[in-house]
Parts: sequence; structure tokens; C-alpha cells
Amino acid sequence: MRTRFYNGKICTMENSAQVFEGELWTGGGRVEYAGSPKSSDEKFDREINLAGNLLLPGFKNAHTHSAMTFLRSYADDLPLLEWLHEQVFPMEAKLTPDDVYHLSKLAIMEYLTSGITANFDMYHHIREAARASIDCGFRTVFCGSVNSYGGSVAQEEESFAYLNNLHELISAQFGFHAEYTCERPLLEEIAKSAHRLKAPVYCHNSEGRPEVDQCLERTGMTPTAYLDSFNMFQYGGGGFHCVHLSDEDMDVIKRRNMFVVTCPASNLKLASGIAPVKKLLDKGVCVAIGTDGPASNNCLDFFREMFLTTALQKVREDDASVMDAADILRMAASDGALAMGLSDCDTLAVGKCADLIVIDLNQPNMQPQNNIIKNVVYSGSKQNVKLAMVNGKILYEDGQFHIGVEPEEVYARANEIIGRMRST
Repeated sequence: MRTRFYNGKICTMENSAQVFEGELWTGGGRVEYAGSPKSSDEKFDREINLAGNLLLPGFKNAHTHSAMTFLRSYADDLPLLEWLHEQVFPMEAKLTPDDVYHLSKLAIMEYLTSGITANFDMYHHIREAARASIDCGFRTVFCGSVNSYGGSVAQEEESFAYLNNLHELISAQFGFHAEYTCERPLLEEIAKSAHRLKAPVYCHNSEGRPEVDQCLERTGMTPTAYLDSFNMFQYGGGGFHCVHLSDEDMDVIKRRNMFVVTCPASNLKLASGIAPVKKLLDKGVCVAIGTDGPASNNCLDFFREMFLTTALQKVREDDASVMDAADILRMAASDGALAMGLSDCDTLAVGKCADLIVIDLNQPNMQPQNNIIKNVVYSGSKQNVKLAMVNGKILYEDGQFHIGVEPEEVYARANEIIGRMRST
């Protein structure tokens, strides 16, 4: 399907966050043209008048656990370890593959309303989660989560190969849950596998202070240094959260060409702390943004994440001038794609994937237009997402979903699943 967007403002993110008046064409799931308005005899299946609204690359949710939608608001306001071991883990043990399929669809719907066109998902029953993304037309990168309590490196390798050859919307990165859930022999096996596959490795890293302190007590090293001692990140990779990093940890991350994904709302809600994003950027580390899962956030809202990412760094550094809005938009739209291995989704350059969103500027919170990009980051909200397109197909427009299933069915399934679990 070929689509023409015209009479609007375009920000391709090719040249930072510059906005220009123009139009954009898509066809075959790719961007065909992005530039000034022009006359043409080209034929399109649909022509969309942007009416002055803003077209952007879609946001990339670079760390989440989609199917945890069933635990949204189920066990809040508890200490982290109590929340995890007494509430989350027992309920997750009741999940079936079919549950994950339906719960993932609920998350995808919420992603679309927030302008998210791709997610980096770490969870259980990933084949069913992949089927949900394919059926909805959504782009998902899966991350392995093997640990000493479940799964194996052999299974991880099998899933890695399967997902990377499954569908154009699906890919995978090699990974494991976290240092503190993996015993040394398993970590050694993961590192050997990564070397054999020549694959980057991703995991939760230094999310909470107790995690770091316990690793120091057991190994004499921080989690980052300990994992690096296995030559774990020879081919790069990334860390989710990375709240409690030493200067030496940041040096390792830079030297290994690793990505960091910050999840500010989750880190605040679980009292984990504030990640040193500004320091990482100053060292030349590429930082992306994630929501984490809907059990610890609880909202899969990228506008909130963008605002918190910049505002918390201003407070942490005691400097209101740090973390410009344009930097945040780059992290949300472009750097997230790079962190996930989606090099064809970072900008809206010709030949790149047609994963885009339209921001409604004709709303009170977007006026006046002193600086459109700052409006998006500092005052934008989900109400401003007018359209979301993935791989050239419109999945969400003007409050309506086009994902092959009615919202009411998805909601009913989610409530049925949690109802069953709470009764057993």
C-alpha cells in the first residue's frame, strides 16, 4: 500500500530534530520520499492531509515486559523484594502461552496510543508473544531472559535462531535476566555462546542498590565489572536500568560499545533511584528509553518517560540546562532503534522502514508553537497521538485500532485471565 502524507510538518531525525514543511510517501513498508511539497503524477492508495500536524519516527520502547499487563495495579506500594517474590513470581507461574498471546495484544494497543511503533520485549512464552505482534502488525525485538531458575542456554540459542528467521516484524537479541539470577557456570556458558554466535548480550544491570552491594560482597566486583570479567560483551550489548553505576562501570560500557536503557518511571516507583544518564551521554554512551513492564510502571506512556528522563537529570545534576528536548527525542525515536538492533528504523530517510507517528498539534497543549520539539517532549501526551503506522500499515488512527481484533475482546480476555489466577 502506498500512502502520501502532505501539508504537514516533518521531522525525519536525519539532521537532529529539525522540522520542515513538507510531505512524506510510503510504499512497500518503506519511506519513498521525505521532503518539500512537490507536484507528481504518482498514484497512491491513500493521501492523508496532515493539516499542519507533525510527522515523526515512531518511539521505540527499548525495555519492557509486555504480557505483564495482567499485573497492572495488582500488587503496588510494596518493597521491591516483597513485591517480586511474594506477588509477581507466584502469579507469573500461572501464566499459560495463550495468556501471553492475549496479554501482549493489550500492551501493543497501549504502545500504539503512546506513539510506540516497536518494543524490546523480555518475557515468558516468547513464541506466543511473537505471534501476537505478527497478528497485530506490530514490530517487536525479543530479548532472552535465561536464568538459573528457568530455561537453558541451548533453548536461548534455539529461540534466537527461530525468532530471527520468523517474520519481517520480529527479531531477537541474545540475553539473560540478570547477574543476580544467574550462577557463575551459567554466566560462563552464556558468554561462550555469545562468542560462538558473535552476538551482543543484553540484561538487567545495576537496577537497585542491594543488587550491586550483594554482587560486591560475593565477587568483589560490581555487576558490570563481574560480567565483563567473562568477556561477556565482546560483541557489545546493553544494560537495562543501569541506575547504580560507578565511573569504572561507565568506562566498561563505553569501551564495549554497549547501550544503556533508562526506565525512569519504574525506577522511581520501585525506589531504585535515578540513572546517571547525563554522565553516560558525556562519555559517549548511546542511551535509549524504556517503560519497563506494566506491573512496575504501571503505564506504558512514552511521553511520561521522556519528560521524566530529562527532568530527573536536571534535578540529579542540579542544572536546568542539561538534557535538551532534542536529545530526549533522539533517544526516544532513533537511539532506541539502534539499541534494539533496528538500524532501518532510526530515521525516516528514504529506504528506511515506514514506522511513523503523527502528532496532533491542534490541541491546547501544543499551542503556541514557540518550539514544536520542546512542546512534544515537555507538554506532549497520549492525547496528541493521532496516528501510528508500522511497516507501512496504519495500526492506530483517531482513537481506532486496526490490529485485527476489537478492543473489547482484548479487555475481556485480560480480565478473564487475572480473574482465573486470583481464584486458584
